[in-house]
Amino acid sequence: MYVLDTDNLSLHQRGHPVIASHIAAHAPAYLAVTVISVEEQISGWYNLLRTTARRDKLAIAYQSLADCIPFLAQFTILAFPEPAQLRFDQLAALKLGVRKMDLRIASIALEQGAIVATRNLSDFQRVPGLVVEDWTV
Repeated sequence: MYVLDTDNLSLHQRGHPVIASHIAAHAPAYLAVTVISVEEQISGWYNLLRTTARRDKLAIAYQSLADCIPFLAQFTILAFPEPAQLRFDQLAALKLGVRKMDLRIASIALEQGAIVATRNLSDFQRVPGLVVEDWTV
C-alpha cells in the first residue's frame, strides 16, 4: 500500500502529471491517505473561510472545500488508531526533528506496513523503518 502525504495529495489535486501517472499505475485498493492529511486539507480551507472577507474569494474557498470532499473520498482514508498513536509517541521521544503531522503520517504508515509517497524525503527518511518514495520525479 502507498500512502500519499499531504504535499503529494495537494500536488495531485493540482494535476501534477508525474504523481498522476504513479496513481494511475496502481489499483485504488493500494492507494491511501491518512486522516492527518484529511485534517490538514479541511482545516486549511476552514481557516481560509474564517479569514476571507471578499465575496469572490469566499465563493472560491467554499467551492474548493466542497471539491475537496469527493476528491479525498476516492482514497482509502487510514485512521490514527491507538497503536499508531503509541508508535508516534515512541518516535517523538527519539527527537528526530520531524514535524508532528508528518510523524503522525509516518506512524500510521508504519503500522500499516505502507510506503509513504512524498517529496519530503529529508524529513520522512529520518523515521526508522519507514519506506518512502518521491513520486514527483
